[in-house]
Amino acid sequence: MRLGPRSLRMRLALWFALVSFVLLGAIGVYLYRALAAELAWRDDIALAGRIERMRALVDDSDGIDTLRRRPRLYANMLGNRDDALWMLDARGARLIDVNPGRLPLPPLPAAATLKLADVGTGAALARLAWIDVEQGGRRFTLVAARLLAERARMLASYRMTLGAALAAGALLSALAGWWISARALRPLQRLAARTAAIDVRGLGQHVADVPAHEVQELRQLGAALDQMLARLAEGFAQLSRFSEDLAHEMRTPLHNLMGHTEYALRKRRGIDEYEQLLASNQEEYERLARMIDSMLFLARAEHPVGALHREAIDLAELCAQLADYFEGIAEERSVTMTVLAGGVLVADRALVRRALANLLANALRHGAAGGAVKIETRVAEGHVEIAVHDNGTPIDALHLPHLFERFYRCDPARSQGGATGGLGLAIVASIMQLHGGAARADSGKDGNRFVLSFPRDASLQQASAPGDQISRLSIRRVVPSLAAASTTSGAPCARSPADGTCRSICFRTEI
Repeated sequence: MRLGPRSLRMRLALWFALVSFVLLGAIGVYLYRALAAELAWRDDIALAGRIERMRALVDDSDGIDTLRRRPRLYANMLGNRDDALWMLDARGARLIDVNPGRLPLPPLPAAATLKLADVGTGAALARLAWIDVEQGGRRFTLVAARLLAERARMLASYRMTLGAALAAGALLSALAGWWISARALRPLQRLAARTAAIDVRGLGQHVADVPAHEVQELRQLGAALDQMLARLAEGFAQLSRFSEDLAHEMRTPLHNLMGHTEYALRKRRGIDEYEQLLASNQEEYERLARMIDSMLFLARAEHPVGALHREAIDLAELCAQLADYFEGIAEERSVTMTVLAGGVLVADRALVRRALANLLANALRHGAAGGAVKIETRVAEGHVEIAVHDNGTPIDALHLPHLFERFYRCDPARSQGGATGGLGLAIVASIMQLHGGAARADSGKDGNRFVLSFPRDASLQQASAPGDQISRLSIRRVVPSLAAASTTSGAPCARSPADGTCRSICFRTEI
């Protein structure tokens, strides 16, 4: 349910009017009370003055009878018909009674000093002042009164004037707020119009180029919009590149399948040729399946639906297992693998294994033949780092920021993407994003180094026992010996039925 108008201009005008109404109302109430207090104070001063003059007459007179024979004197002491004056004896009898307005006189308590009080209600409400005096051994009460009807009429008129002024002030404030808000919102309207004119083809435009006299807040908003547009432009560019690369990657195996099938259908062939065709097609199918699996993993990583299955991982054991797994490829390229790992990492074991396996496969594929690959772990600035280093050809600094993008390749010739279909490093980056960490690549004269950096909560705990220190050192020298492997390792060699070629890696490891 929406409260208030939807127009920001109308809201500002109404708020402006409301604030003005409250302020003017507070000022009006203050002035009204100040006027009422001033009038009451003046009435009390007037009544007290009449009492004092009557008291002076009593003190200067030889007797009360002399005072009673001077009625014009008391009439002159009164201001108008709303005033009254009495002199009462000890029994309450009225010795002097000047009461043009016929004010009722209630019983009054004794008062050695001047007393003031309001008596009566409604139109008969009056202000009384009285005091007890003595003259010639006799006790008298002097009373002066004033009706408050005139004061009430004056205050009522003043209230009406204040109300009218308050309403007029609120109306004028609303109009002024409407005009001021209209002028103040013009830059925002221009910014909105400029932003609305931007489409997909114009994401490179800027909206923050406002004149210097515009308000600072709008410049900040324009700068934030420019940053958002820059991110959107980058996202669209990546999406466009990704679509192009995905089409290229999927077109290659599909064309291979179509070409092989078309060639086989040109004439009848033998069973061996058909088997060879099916085997070749199977490889392309597996490549497409791996690519689709990788794409699904990346999509799920961007929108995770479940928590990671975190557990304590012995890094020395995990790295040694991966080194054993990749020994065949290392032997084929005569690469020495070194593992310097230790401690415990709290993370998802399957995902960490997959990320590290992708880095090792990348290092063995692109590292120098006969070179070395090193795996090491360390704690740096509160982060746990697992690094894979190879001594391959250094990567140009221009490519380093883009290595973890999908289908990105340093070689513009678009070589085959290997087992991951060109998504291996992108999968590594997604896995690190799920763990709240990051992946980075460094390159120099001594080779290339890919680092997985886990956050502080995935703590790498240093072992205290001498046998468990960061010391699981596994140095392996891989020597090509395929013929010996077939007789020494005892592992079966899978061969293609068509041509008898070896389709698996058979190897022997020398420690």
